[in-house]
Amino acid sequence: MPDPNTPSHDGHQPRSLILVVDDNPQNVELIQAYLEGLNCTTDVAADGVEALEKVATCKPDLIILDIMMPRMSGFEVCRRIKAAAETREIPILMVTALNEIGDIEKGVESGTDDFLSKPINKLELVTRVKSLLRVRHLQGQLERTMAYLSDIESSERRS
Repeated sequence: MPDPNTPSHDGHQPRSLILVVDDNPQNVELIQAYLEGLNCTTDVAADGVEALEKVATCKPDLIILDIMMPRMSGFEVCRRIKAAAETREIPILMVTALNEIGDIEKGVESGTDDFLSKPINKLELVTRVKSLLRVRHLQGQLERTMAYLSDIESSERRS
């Protein structure tokens, strides 16, 4: 399977994979509808436990994560994703109906990359998703460039 962060031959980014994590099917449908115009596909998890399972298997480019869910809160999901070396670089956009400063602080402490308040505004969602995906793809390009330079350096030392 090709690296989802590798640009195609024509220079365009391949389709990004976005994991939408929310226990409310109407919220999931709304987010998916708002993202339709973007070059992305979405996968869905109905709770935090399922989200962690999917992150481990599909390595999404971005996670849109509800905070209030059964079995495991979005805070805990975020904390676990950011604690693991293989997933910590995946950007997380937390979606919340909570407007308390303490909840925002808790989200930041758990490692979220950005917040979005409910009700979701389409322009705000699309703008933040595009921005987070752009950063994610640039990170991937930087990692590939660094690996390439490291390979060149290693081969020069052997010569």
